[in-house]
Amino acid sequence: MTLEEQEKTTGNWVKEAQKGYIRVASLIILNKRSAHGYEIMKEIKDKTKGFWRPTAGGVYPILRDLERAGYIVGDWSTQKNRKIKVYKITETGEAILKRAIVKQSELANNMNSLFQEFARDVLNVEPKTLPIPVMPSPFSAFLEESKQESKEDLKSLKQRQTYLKKAMDTLRKELEATTKKIAKLKQH
Repeated sequence: MTLEEQEKTTGNWVKEAQKGYIRVASLIILNKRSAHGYEIMKEIKDKTKGFWRPTAGGVYPILRDLERAGYIVGDWSTQKNRKIKVYKITETGEAILKRAIVKQSELANNMNSLFQEFARDVLNVEPKTLPIPVMPSPFSAFLEESKQESKEDLKSLKQRQTYLKKAMDTLRKELEATTKKIAKLKQH
């Protein structure tokens, strides 16, 4: 398989995953404020710095499904002489969103375990010697931090900071060792 075919395949996988995440991303946005479809698409694009650019063909069918399921409600209004449907989340939608975020966290933890296993079994790197970064949630860009972080949040952030510093130190050492090995092989 050529590199171009590999890129195409993995690109398609990313698109499929993003389609699945539109539901949760839409609920996260609507949990903060009411919005119409275009605003949801724009916020997803903005929050992901252009990496994820959902289309109307991807967003509007999802909004219709969420509305039919009772997770959101839409009301027609007029803006700039145009009729638009503005959506807001329901109590049921809020409950589903909370559950989806918990499930996403579980998925991220399980994927992180798989990455560590891959690093150990395929790359021959022990996670103890090379910390594998925790996979971020695809929704982290949409979840705004509270302005009043609790002591528990501060403790968690300090632990993450310590972990990241150790990971960076380990990666720096690994990079230096690899650079030396490359230089040594070039000499021969």
